[in-house]
Amino acid sequence: MMQTKNSFDLFRRECPELAERFENLVEVQKSLCGLDLKTKQLINVAIQTATRNPEGVRIHATMAQKAGANKEEIVGAVVMNLHLAGLVTVLECLPAALAGLEEGKKTKRRSNTPSS
Repeated sequence: MMQTKNSFDLFRRECPELAERFENLVEVQKSLCGLDLKTKQLINVAIQTATRNPEGVRIHATMAQKAGANKEEIVGAVVMNLHLAGLVTVLECLPAALAGLEEGKKTKRRSNTPSS
């Protein structure tokens, strides 16, 4: 089975109209009041962990870090699933969460570096 680096890019390519509508739904959800962006992303990390989606965990951990979440908060969002989804789920998703955290830090460092 061929692994695509970014499955959502494949979804966009294969189902452009559906992908666009999905992205519109996500934008509406992001605009809902009540929770700040960091909290929303930490909830997404927890949900992606519960559904055993390491790629989703990585993506949302990056977004959470960019929104101000620290390592403890991101790890906490993953491990809160221990009693609900089990140790295997946490073990599958924790490396992805830490990878996402590092990606967010690298992006932040690049954006803070003055250009030559």
